[in-house]
Amino acid sequence: MTTLGLYTPGSSLLHRMSPGPKLLAMVAAIVAVTVLVRQPWQLLVALAMVAACYAAARIPARVALSQLRPLLWALLFIGAFQVIFTGWARAVVVCGTIVIAVALASLVTLTTRVTDMLDTISRALRPLRRVGVNPERAGLVLAMTLRCIPLLTGIVQQVSDARKARGLGFSLRALAVPVVVSALMTAEAMGDALAARGVDD
Repeated sequence: MTTLGLYTPGSSLLHRMSPGPKLLAMVAAIVAVTVLVRQPWQLLVALAMVAACYAAARIPARVALSQLRPLLWALLFIGAFQVIFTGWARAVVVCGTIVIAVALASLVTLTTRVTDMLDTISRALRPLRRVGVNPERAGLVLAMTLRCIPLLTGIVQQVSDARKARGLGFSLRALAVPVVVSALMTAEAMGDALAARGVDD
């Protein structure tokens, strides 16, 4: 099973495209959807275009859907809130916009090597060195962020599977406490590894 947001090798046009234009196109698309989509039928058009991009990149459907699975509970909560206070149509648009934004961001990470993305961002941030920004450290922060997303998703999945194997019913506490403990232990191990490499100075 492909982990959330990890690079999927390929030779499509999206795989060969430079990270810079790809990131700019992603931001422009997300802004356009957020500003222009106001009706559910418009959302269908945007979703069809995103699906076409995944097809062009030859990303398997199961991999594409796995990018959205972690959003399920958040979408249910946000959707219920929107239905109560703004109506079903607005709920569909808000949740659909979130799905499209995550899908586009995932498409970029699925078709772009992390090292290429970090090199692009580091080069873009070099002019800010004059005001005290360290491009390499900013790139490292991004790398850690990208790595922690699949790590945290994996921890949640492991805890959930263990809970089901023990025959336990759904309990937010039974899920949240082990996840938090495992996440803290993982964070401590990563911090020790970075400190051993002299990154903490």
